[in-house]
Amino acid sequence: MTTYIAFLRGINVGGKNMIKKAVLKQMFEMMGLQRVQTYIQSGNVLFQSNALEEPLIRLIEHEIETVCGFSVNVMLRTSTELERIIDHCPFSEDILAEAEATSVGESLYVAMLVEVPVQEDIDRLSAYSSINDEYYVVGRDVYLLFRNSVRNSKLANHLHKLGGPVTVRNWKTLSKLVVMARLMED
Repeated sequence: MTTYIAFLRGINVGGKNMIKKAVLKQMFEMMGLQRVQTYIQSGNVLFQSNALEEPLIRLIEHEIETVCGFSVNVMLRTSTELERIIDHCPFSEDILAEAEATSVGESLYVAMLVEVPVQEDIDRLSAYSSINDEYYVVGRDVYLLFRNSVRNSKLANHLHKLGGPVTVRNWKTLSKLVVMARLMED
């Protein structure tokens, strides 16, 4: 069985699209997904399944819309893909060490897309990069470093220019999800 992590876009943000963790967990279990676990309120769900990514995304998005009455975009990564994201961060070891030890972890993010962005969209995004906001696109994931906070970032506000749905998680959340996925697979 494959261990997946579902990243739901835009739930429990600013009092909109509210889904309690217990409801989310129950919903995933009712879909027949195995060993379901949730992590924090931002829409992170670990589970196991033999199904392929595209049908799983359609199933999860449909179930959320049916049960909750609103649509949500879902990005899936396998535990292997998530480990690769953590293990192959293009930022320097110094930045990673600082992110792990301090609040810089709140400045290091990964944006996840459903598909690999086309070069034209990546080039369009570069107009919003600066000395304070750096990014690297690796496949369908975008590593982001916001030195002056994600809240003040023009780059963060223009990630949609990469085309298609995108959701963002901070480094600490992704690191914790890797640990949880490893424990699930033991």
